[in-house]
Amino acid sequence: MIISLKDGVKLFGVTVVCFCAAFVCTFFLNFYLDVLPLRGGVSPELLPLYEAQIATAQFCCAITGGVLALIAAVMLLFYVKLYVDEHRKTLGTLKALGYSERRLAVGFTVFGLSTLFGCALGFGLGFAAMPFIYSQLTLEGLTVEISFHPWLLFALVFAPPSAFSVIAYAVASAMLRRPALEIMRGRQKTSAKRKRDRTPKDRPFLIQAALKTISANKLLTFFIAFSCFCFSAMIQMGLSMERLVSGTMGWMILIIGLVLALTSAFMAMTSLVRNNKKTLALMKTAGYTLKESAAAVFAGFLPFAALGFAVGTGYQFGLLEFMINVIFKNVGEVPEYGFDGMALLVTFSLFLACYAAIAAYYVAKINKISVKEIMAET
Repeated sequence: MIISLKDGVKLFGVTVVCFCAAFVCTFFLNFYLDVLPLRGGVSPELLPLYEAQIATAQFCCAITGGVLALIAAVMLLFYVKLYVDEHRKTLGTLKALGYSERRLAVGFTVFGLSTLFGCALGFGLGFAAMPFIYSQLTLEGLTVEISFHPWLLFALVFAPPSAFSVIAYAVASAMLRRPALEIMRGRQKTSAKRKRDRTPKDRPFLIQAALKTISANKLLTFFIAFSCFCFSAMIQMGLSMERLVSGTMGWMILIIGLVLALTSAFMAMTSLVRNNKKTLALMKTAGYTLKESAAAVFAGFLPFAALGFAVGTGYQFGLLEFMINVIFKNVGEVPEYGFDGMALLVTFSLFLACYAAIAAYYVAKINKISVKEIMAET
């Protein structure tokens, strides 16, 4: 099986997430390893701040690395499923010719290796930014020399691609463990006891279409909610960090949040439009307006977008309150932290502007869908 360049480009979302995770973890873990042996040289009055910075490095790596690794794994699962769905006829034919699911799944290890570029770039830029980061974190009177830790290079650059390759192989093998004809038809094996659709027949067609779109795209629902979560949490946190601790750290968090949010949003919306091309073409031939067609595809996801934004707001407030009131509670000269209403207002305004622009872009793409082209593909 040949993975084309076009298929590799689709993994851009996983690459971006791995880049962000490796970038943040590189300088925090390196700082932790370099500053840990210097505890004996810290004066008693600065010891609480020293311990707080150690705890911050550990906490940020655990939160950032752990959460982003989980998100990257989910994205990888999504891309494997997308590839199987788009190439089901080829994969089904190969299996009918005698290829086992394990032999076919080996080709999917390339998807895991796609994380290597993101991890390597994140590690390189993180190491390049260390002199500036160290100057922001180092305590007064304490000199921290930047050291290179080979095991950290292995853990952040080479270990993740290996792990993701195994995940891609396992997921692909499980998805291809079906009869060849079933793979070609793109249908999962259904249980005889599976309940029929309970959607009331008297509901308007557009409402039924919106509900069907959500039920058929559960993974995309997660990515849309995650995109809004990242936008809300990271931008509000960045604005608050600029006031509380450091403008540099604030801007860094803000930029990473924007990159993650927009990458997830474009990935989800592109897949959503592609998955519903036939439905949109049929709606166009049936006389539905562009506004009605867009509502049938996008409107059902609005509650999940709002939920993601709300959860992100609560998450960033709880995280910053924990850091200020627990980790830095014994450190003097740390400002008190309360909920930042202005940061919420600014973030919500940017949120509406950005996602309205994204929606307008994809509505324009819907308008360009060719009924003749879709019918020819069918």
